[in-house]
Amino acid sequence: MKRIVVLGGGESGAGAAVLAQVKGFEVWLSDMGNIAPKYKELLDKYNIAWEEGHHTEEKILNADEIIKSPGIPLTAPLIVKAREAGIPIISEIEFAGRYTNAKMVCITGSNGKTTTTMLTYHILREAGLNVGLAGNVGNSLALQVAVAPHDYYVIELSSFQLDNMYEFKANIAVLLNITPDHLDRYDYKMENYTAAKFRIMQNLTSEDAFIYWQDDPIIAAQLEHIDSEARMMPFSALDEHEGCAAYIDNGIMKFTAGDQQWEIASDRLSLRGLHNMYNSMAAGLSASLLNINDEVIKRALSDFQAVEHRLEYVRTLRGVRYVNDSKATNVNSTWYALESMNEPVVLVLGGKDKGNDYTEIEKFVKDKVKAIVCLGVDNTKLHKFFDGMVPVVEDARSMQECVDKCASLAGEGNTVLLSPCCASFDLFKSYEDRGEQFKQCVNNLK
Repeated sequence: MKRIVVLGGGESGAGAAVLAQVKGFEVWLSDMGNIAPKYKELLDKYNIAWEEGHHTEEKILNADEIIKSPGIPLTAPLIVKAREAGIPIISEIEFAGRYTNAKMVCITGSNGKTTTTMLTYHILREAGLNVGLAGNVGNSLALQVAVAPHDYYVIELSSFQLDNMYEFKANIAVLLNITPDHLDRYDYKMENYTAAKFRIMQNLTSEDAFIYWQDDPIIAAQLEHIDSEARMMPFSALDEHEGCAAYIDNGIMKFTAGDQQWEIASDRLSLRGLHNMYNSMAAGLSASLLNINDEVIKRALSDFQAVEHRLEYVRTLRGVRYVNDSKATNVNSTWYALESMNEPVVLVLGGKDKGNDYTEIEKFVKDKVKAIVCLGVDNTKLHKFFDGMVPVVEDARSMQECVDKCASLAGEGNTVLLSPCCASFDLFKSYEDRGEQFKQCVNNLK
């Protein structure tokens, strides 16, 4: 009997273990940290052996195949030993793809992928399709394939997940943009990160489609070196951009996908800002390629609710708007957030720096930001770059201190924007934890 070892006991790992058990493999799951109670219950329900708090090396290195959590880097010592031993290491998505013939809409990009994934899923559900949500959102693909299979899946894929995918194939692959992110995982080399993102194109055939932002210079440069059979479906915000399947013309978003041509006024979109026009174009094209009626698509684009922690309005108090954009864990995400602001901003930055270059937001900061509150353990790099650029740059070591300072710095007609540019792991468990604490502190303001 083939022995499968799963490293990581979160959503991805627990789902992969269940699928492996259902398919008749000998399964062992190991997590260096603590496994959440709900995942322990799931593993026990399927009689899957597991351990937490350590890795028993001899039980791992006798695997026929290892399914690795995307959070574990390829440089981890145990992963290096497994590779040296010739043990194949794959992702949960790769494993799950072996056991389903469902249509796959796969979405990646440095920014906007969660919103685009949720928006695409919303459209497909509104169209009445039997669709599952997977990847970085929803339940793990493997668990759904094992116990609740669907005809379609909309999957958000990070570069970490793409790193260990080999035979898996998307039917519709979406690449929104590429900007510097997670460079600490890619030897601080942009070309390595770019190559990881472009793995979403691997195995595409002439029956498949590749949707991408035509005006992204990194994508354009990389495509010059790629020969793909897939149907190329670029989108652009530029008027009548030649060859685009979707573009903006005088405030009208126009789509062409096969025989289907339709349009929607941009002011009908539920999501505001230039970045959300890109997200809406990508989602609209994906739905059109699945032959969903354009009236259904337009209705869904008009009534979709924004993703939590992404430009999420919290409240207005004494004329000050508070906006939670905790999901902005890189500089380009904050660029889009600032681009959408039309009033003076008190900006909250900080966290675990991933090799950030803040020059991308320098103009917006000079033009729109009246004060910065640096929320992090070490704010030295932020001070070095932003001191003197705006009238006030202050530090905070907790969310409560941060929100109190923001409230004192902001005046009527201002926006307090939590859009940190950085990962959350210095002071918070996750960007969700950071965003929830922000909302709680804001809602407690008197």
